[in-house]
Amino acid sequence: MTSTTYNLIRQAILDKRNINAMYEGLFRQLSPHAIGLGRDGQEQALFYQYAGKSKKGLAPAGAPSNWRCLPIAALADVVLNDDAWQSAGNHSKTQSCVKQVDLEVAF
Repeated sequence: MTSTTYNLIRQAILDKRNINAMYEGLFRQLSPHAIGLGRDGQEQALFYQYAGKSKKGLAPAGAPSNWRCLPIAALADVVLNDDAWQSAGNHSKTQSCVKQVDLEVAF
């Protein structure tokens, strides 16, 4: 059984839409790229963060350092937004965030 947040993020991947969410008390704007289960069997997603705040800082849009691997259970106040979908030039690099991939964005 998947969570409501998981299903919302999964649909965002299918539609190439972004989300707004709170993570570790910080507002983030994220483009989801992959979703499934992490190493621990918990719901996990790979995002490209293009705006908002981050504990380790946010590089300019398009920078390869803005990838975020986040546990879905730790996201709060998740809603879709209508910003242009974002990615980085290294999007084709094999990801290791989501161990059991349910869905990845189609390029």
